[in-house]
Amino acid sequence: MILLDYIFNLAIFSLLVSTPLVISSFFKHKSFKLARFWTAVYAGVVSVLLVLLSFQQQGYSYDIRYAPVILMFVYLGPLAGLLTGLFSLLARLWTGGQWDPVLIGWGLLMLGFSIIYFYTKYFTVIKKIIIFFAGYCVIYGITVFTFKIFIDNPIFHFQYLLFVMLGVIIGALLIESYEKLHRLNTRLTDMYKLVEASESKYRLIAENTSDLILVLNDEQSVIYLSPSHESVLGYQGWEIERLERYHLIHRDEVELFKNTIKWMLDNKEIKSIEFRMRHKDGRWIEVESRCVPVLGEDGAVENIVIISRDISERKQAEEILLRSEKLSIVGELAAGVAHEIRNPLTTIKGFMQLYKRGGSSIDDLLLSELNRIETITSQLLTLGKPQAVQLDRTNILELIKDTLELLAPEALMSNIQIKLDFEESSYYITCEKNQLKQVFLNILKNAMEAMKEGGEILVRLRKGPDDECIISIQDQGCGIPEELLPRLGEPFYTLKEKGTGLGLMISHKIIKQHHGSITFSSKEKAGTNVEIKFPSAS
Repeated sequence: MILLDYIFNLAIFSLLVSTPLVISSFFKHKSFKLARFWTAVYAGVVSVLLVLLSFQQQGYSYDIRYAPVILMFVYLGPLAGLLTGLFSLLARLWTGGQWDPVLIGWGLLMLGFSIIYFYTKYFTVIKKIIIFFAGYCVIYGITVFTFKIFIDNPIFHFQYLLFVMLGVIIGALLIESYEKLHRLNTRLTDMYKLVEASESKYRLIAENTSDLILVLNDEQSVIYLSPSHESVLGYQGWEIERLERYHLIHRDEVELFKNTIKWMLDNKEIKSIEFRMRHKDGRWIEVESRCVPVLGEDGAVENIVIISRDISERKQAEEILLRSEKLSIVGELAAGVAHEIRNPLTTIKGFMQLYKRGGSSIDDLLLSELNRIETITSQLLTLGKPQAVQLDRTNILELIKDTLELLAPEALMSNIQIKLDFEESSYYITCEKNQLKQVFLNILKNAMEAMKEGGEILVRLRKGPDDECIISIQDQGCGIPEELLPRLGEPFYTLKEKGTGLGLMISHKIIKQHHGSITFSSKEKAGTNVEIKFPSAS
C-alpha cells in the first residue's frame, strides 16, 4: 500500500507540474515583476496538495512535499523556496502531529538550503539538484536519528528518499523540457521573423526593380517572373508563361541564347549575354542578361536566375557618340583635303574661263564639273570648320516660303507640286537663316530626286505639345528600306547614284547646333516623311 501511495503522489505531482507548463506554451507571455512570487505560491499550493495526499505511519505523515521546495530553491532561489516551504510546513502542522521533528527538520532544511544556494549559485541545474538532494538526505538522516524515527526500518527511509528523489527528477525533467522547448520555440520564432523580414526585403526589391528577374527550373520552365516584365515588355506574367519558349527573343539570336544557357549548364558558371526581346507593341528592346546557375546539394544545376536590363538607351547613346566621333574625324579630314584641293581648283577654273571657246560643249562640260567639285569642297569645308553664326529670332514659315520659291521652277519642270500647310501665321524660332535654308534645300531636293515620275510634296508646320515647332516634309517617292533608315546622315553614305552623302550629314550638324532633332520614317514605294523639331523662341 505504501508503494501505491508514493506512486499516486508522484502521478499527482507530475500532473500539477506539467499542467501550467503545457498551458503557458499555448500563450505568448512576457515576464512580469511578481512572476517568482506567484510561481512560489503555486508551488506552495502543490506542496499543500501533496501533504493532503500523505499517508500516516505510526503518527508520522509521509509525502513528497519537499520535492517542489527543492525545485524552487534550485530554480528561483531562497525567497521562493522559503515561501513554498512555509506553505508545506503550515499544511503539515495542520494535518498531523509530531510537531517537534517537523519544525526542527523544516528549520534545518531551510537554513541548509539557503546556505547551499549561495555556494551553488553559478552551478548547472544538474549539479544544483544533486547537491540539494544530498543536503536533504543528510538533514533528513540527522532528524531521523535525533528523534529515533523507525531506526529499525531503514528500508522504509530508503524508500521514502527514493520517491522524493524521483519527484525532484520528474519535476526537473518537466521544467527542463519546457525550458528547452521554450528556447527552441523562441529561436524558431525569431528565425521565422528573420526569414519573413528577409523575404519581405527581397520581394520589395524584386517587385520594384526595373531589372527583369526570371527564374527557370532545370527543365528551363518559368517558375518566377518579376513584375518589371510588364513595365519593360508590356506583357503580364501569365501572358509570358503562356507564350512559346524563345518567342520573345529575336529569331537571329535564339541560337546564341540556347548556346549560352547550354554552356552555363555544362560549366556551371555565370555567363553574360546581350540580345533583343520583343515588346508587346512589336518593337525590339536591347537587353543585357546575367545568367546565374543555382546548384543543388548534388552539385547539379537546379535553377537558373536570369537578370536582364534594358540597355536600349545606352546603345543609342553609344551609337550617337560613335557617329559624333566619326563625323568629327571625317570633318577634320575632309576640311584638310578640301583646302588642299581648292587652291589648284581655283587656278584651273580661272584658266578654263579665260580660254573658253565660244559654243564649245566640251568647255561647258568641264566648267560644269569644276563647279560641282567646287561645291563639294565648299561643303567639306563647312563640315570641318566651325563657323561663327549669328542667331536671330526668325519666323520659320517665311523662311520655308522663301525656300519653296527658289525650288518652284525646278519643281515645275519635274512635274512636282509642293503644298504648304500651316495652322498659324507665325512660328518663331532662334536660328541662322542661311543655314536652315540650306537644310530645307537639301531635304526638299532629296524628295524631288526621289520622285522620278512627279507627284506631290506636302510641307506641314504645327506646334508640338511642348511648345516646339514641328516641320514635316512628306514626299511620294520610291521610299527607303526600313533597315537603311538608321544610317541616314552617316558620312559619305548615300542612296543616290551621284550623291556624296554630305547633304544630310551637314543638315544633321546644323539641326544639332540649333538644339533640334530630325527623324525619318519611310516605306518602300510609299514615300518618305522627314520630321524636324526646333524649340520655339520666347
